[in-house]
Amino acid sequence: MESKQKSLLFQFEGKPTLKEIIPLGLQHVVAMIIGCVTPAIIVAGVSGLSPQDKILLVQSSLFFAGIATLIQLFPIFRGIGSRLPIIMGVSFAYVPTLTAIAGEFSISTIFGAQVVGGIIAIIFGIFVKKLVKLFPLIVTGTVIFSIGLSLYSVAINYVAGGVGSSTFGSPKNWLVAFITLGVVIYLNYFTNGKLKLASILVGIIVGYVVALCLGMVSFTDVQASGWIQTPKLMHFGMSFNATAIISMVIMHIVNSVQAIGDMSATTGGAMNRVPTDKELSGGVIGNGISSIMGSFFGCMPTATFSQNVGIVTMNKVISRSVFTFASVVIIISGLVPKFASILTSIPQCVLGGATISVFAAITMTGVKMISSTKLTARNTAIVGLSIALGVGIVQVPDALALFPGWFISIFGKSSIVVTTIVAITLNLILPKDEEESIVINKEENINIK
Repeated sequence: MESKQKSLLFQFEGKPTLKEIIPLGLQHVVAMIIGCVTPAIIVAGVSGLSPQDKILLVQSSLFFAGIATLIQLFPIFRGIGSRLPIIMGVSFAYVPTLTAIAGEFSISTIFGAQVVGGIIAIIFGIFVKKLVKLFPLIVTGTVIFSIGLSLYSVAINYVAGGVGSSTFGSPKNWLVAFITLGVVIYLNYFTNGKLKLASILVGIIVGYVVALCLGMVSFTDVQASGWIQTPKLMHFGMSFNATAIISMVIMHIVNSVQAIGDMSATTGGAMNRVPTDKELSGGVIGNGISSIMGSFFGCMPTATFSQNVGIVTMNKVISRSVFTFASVVIIISGLVPKFASILTSIPQCVLGGATISVFAAITMTGVKMISSTKLTARNTAIVGLSIALGVGIVQVPDALALFPGWFISIFGKSSIVVTTIVAITLNLILPKDEEESIVINKEENINIK
């Protein structure tokens, strides 16, 4: 009986007991919840939102992360959703682009651009088999590498106390941040099991307690917030700007490629197979639909969460019941302002200390993808030139000073945009390495047969 119960956990349609579902589902919630709400907190700070709107932004992130997960678990009209055991949430990868748009325009511009980006993601999903060829490992790895690099300044600003803070750069902020980071590092490399999986959450709790003892936490907003509140339609408004749209479209395409990688890792690591074209297409389309839906209620773009993919590949549990339970818990969390307000009361130095390890992991994921290919003269040129131009332009604020405003907004605010465009272009125009050409020709012959 026990063997049969265990086997149900390893079947997508399996229905284990609630006793099995609850701890496994909560494990996924713990792994994703901080990563899901932190982008909202960061963007709220850049946008100058009121505490109430900041709480609402966090609520929407949780609520629609749960909805996006359900769409993936229970496909709509057979083509919207992957029908794979994955968890969705608001992605850190969008943070540099979101903060650039919020800083130059407004938060409503984010949601307008997000609608268009979601539409592009849907189109990408429909033609995924053809479009994915534009993103080999060397291109995807370079882009993810640039995303990680661009997030470091965000992390350091938070470690120092947050831009605009009266205590910005104080030793106290750095002390709390390093305590938080120390806990995360210790749990990641000196423990196993649940503690390791929840390292970021535990690190934030420890950092929060230390900050509380140092008088750095205010509960004013927690006391003022209510217990139940639903996301509000068009509360943040929606406006459309061409430069913001271009940046967001590029990020949705990059995110779609990353989603393909996460879905492939899920099926390969936990189901011993490669994903079908239908699963990949449905997953990307479902993500596009989720982003569009969320934009009307104040939720920023969603994505597959790689940390949860890691859990699935480790424990092999793919029962849809486990993921359904997790998504319901996430949705309920998004309906409780009191819970969201507690999350927004976390000092920025604590978030900085916890998330810098996440940003480092994103960077190294890109490095691993790049190093998994042969570092020929062609590939090193793609990586080196793309990063040099993308990061270099952003590091010199006046490099494009005499260009039109719209040009600066697109190419001078986010290194990811320039890196992506240069990497794709170089991959298309530089002559293929001889071995790579042979492999490509063999693959094409196999596909024709």
